[in-house]
Amino acid sequence: MSAPVVIVGVTGSIAAYKAADMVSKLVKRGFEVHVAMTQAAQEFVTPLTFQTLSRNPVITSVFDDKREWKPGHIDLADRANLLLVAPATANIIAELAHGFAGNPISEIALATLAPVLIAPAMNGKMWMHAATQDNVKLLRTRGVEFIGPEEGILACGTKDSVVCGMSTTSSSALRSSSRKKNSENFSTRKFRAHHARHDAERKIRDAREAA
Repeated sequence: MSAPVVIVGVTGSIAAYKAADMVSKLVKRGFEVHVAMTQAAQEFVTPLTFQTLSRNPVITSVFDDKREWKPGHIDLADRANLLLVAPATANIIAELAHGFAGNPISEIALATLAPVLIAPAMNGKMWMHAATQDNVKLLRTRGVEFIGPEEGILACGTKDSVVCGMSTTSSSALRSSSRKKNSENFSTRKFRAHHARHDAERKIRDAREAA
């Protein structure tokens, strides 16, 4: 039986250093862990750190692997049992909510059918801003789950900053990854049924024209 595949998306927060410990714990628990990093995340922790801890190459760009015909991040999206974004900045939450695909994490999020788990990390005022809260609500309606947040001190130095709940992230990942990978939400099933119906109608028309 193959190990569950967890993709850890690391974004530009001082809490990124906690993600390194989390990746190490996930590997010890028997997960196959792959890390994707935004450019900002690399200002806090190097890809080499995550490569060493996960024992897999780190995705820092959608153009990283040119040796295969199928893009590496898309292949991972297909294989994933869980996408865990930790730490997650206000920016990545906004990108995920509105379907942007400007970095490996957001592209994987659009391409995967796996559950998505987010651990926010940002200034407390940014977290409470109406725009951020609207984005969180929108993602939750799509089945995305959130861990925490907890209070702590981030790079800005304020004590009311929101930090991702890394203390519970590994346990949450274990629960989320145990779901079946093909547990698609209603919107996905409706989308596929819609296209299947149109495909069947097209085949019927083609058969009639050929008769």
